[in-house]
Amino acid sequence: MGRFTIPSLLLLVLALVSVNHATLPSQVYWNTILPNTPIPKAISNLLRVDVANQKTSTSVSVGHGGVGVYVGHGHGKRSGVSVGVGGGYGGYYGHYHHYGGSFIYRYAASDDQLRDDPNVALFFREESLRSGTKMNLHFTKTTPGAPFIPRSAAETLPFSSAKLPEILTRFSVDPKSEQAAEMKTTLRECEEPTVRGEDKFCATSLESMVDFTTSELGTNRVIAVSTTTVDAAEEKESPMQAYTITSTVQELVGPKMVACHAQPYAYAVFYCHATETSKAYVVQMNGDEDRTVVKAVAICHTDTSSWNPKHLAFRVLNIKPGTAPVCHFLPQDHVVWTKNN
Repeated sequence: MGRFTIPSLLLLVLALVSVNHATLPSQVYWNTILPNTPIPKAISNLLRVDVANQKTSTSVSVGHGGVGVYVGHGHGKRSGVSVGVGGGYGGYYGHYHHYGGSFIYRYAASDDQLRDDPNVALFFREESLRSGTKMNLHFTKTTPGAPFIPRSAAETLPFSSAKLPEILTRFSVDPKSEQAAEMKTTLRECEEPTVRGEDKFCATSLESMVDFTTSELGTNRVIAVSTTTVDAAEEKESPMQAYTITSTVQELVGPKMVACHAQPYAYAVFYCHATETSKAYVVQMNGDEDRTVVKAVAICHTDTSSWNPKHLAFRVLNIKPGTAPVCHFLPQDHVVWTKNN
């Protein structure tokens, strides 16, 4: 399983004993603030944490080589935060490479990204969004799937580029590893200024994501959707293949929407940005090769004039900023929020 700090190992034992009885504070918060909004799979898949709430402490543990956190409160002898990570971070397995900036519009795409990033296949022109259109697509999960930790824990952990050495030490991540490079990229992207017309926020907990979204949309009557495979018992990644849009195109309520993009980190972090110059849609697509049925979420950006001229979308679609809407499907671990009218 890898190396755990002693407090985290104790928490893992606690998790194994009480996994069927604990109530997740993040899920409780969601149900309180958003009682009429179902949790999309992109979020529910990350609620794997077992939490024991007591009068004196909050403890969190995650299996599969993930995160263990102890946050001391009140009268106990322990205080502060203790974090241990086994087997990398967040259940990181095998080779994985994250190309930053695919959905962050200040960044230019490198030649390597244009060649290797699976998100390349997700960009398309608005006129293609209609029933009967066939596209070659690869619906992926863009991060290793690290779990959410409660806001009470996240707020006690450093989250800045200046604190990166301390962060890597806390999570037992090799500073020379690919994981460390990806965490560095996530912190840098979270600290970059936004493009014109957007508000952004990096949510380090589900509670903070809910707060940002409801504040931006001005209501707690919201819809949260993610790309999902319709008829699979478990979410799966299908191969690159031709998909056909088999349903009518359903536009979600606008004009303002919030998109939250999963970022690679030691625990769940989402890069969220709000805009009034985008439209969100849901369509059903069928894969020609393996017959996978996908409920796909698409976003079309109507004003791209302030984007980096060398952004991935422009290189893929061979257009210039501000000349035409740019559309893309969302990977399976991203979320779109709109008002529910």
